[in-house]
Amino acid sequence: MIAAATPLSGLATASPASADNKALVDAARGVEAMFLRQVLSAARASSFADEENPLSGGSSAATFTEMRDAKFADIASQTDMIGLSATLAKQLSRNLKTGG
Repeated sequence: MIAAATPLSGLATASPASADNKALVDAARGVEAMFLRQVLSAARASSFADEENPLSGGSSAATFTEMRDAKFADIASQTDMIGLSATLAKQLSRNLKTGG
């Protein structure tokens, strides 16, 4: 079960520069989603499935697989399932100016 408060939820409102923090959290989640898409794409490319086989679904199955992988990557990054975005945002938040 996914907890209501994610590791990034406190970062988005932690300081007076919360708009900057929210943008940072959103960017970190986008980077994580992009990374996950690449990982899933590479995993599929190394598959031993015969893509030329007419019974494998052809290009429509490949399109569906890409869409499914992209949706999974988006969901994983938004729910902090992997944790990459939390680590990235915390590391980059050190460079934000804290009001003043």
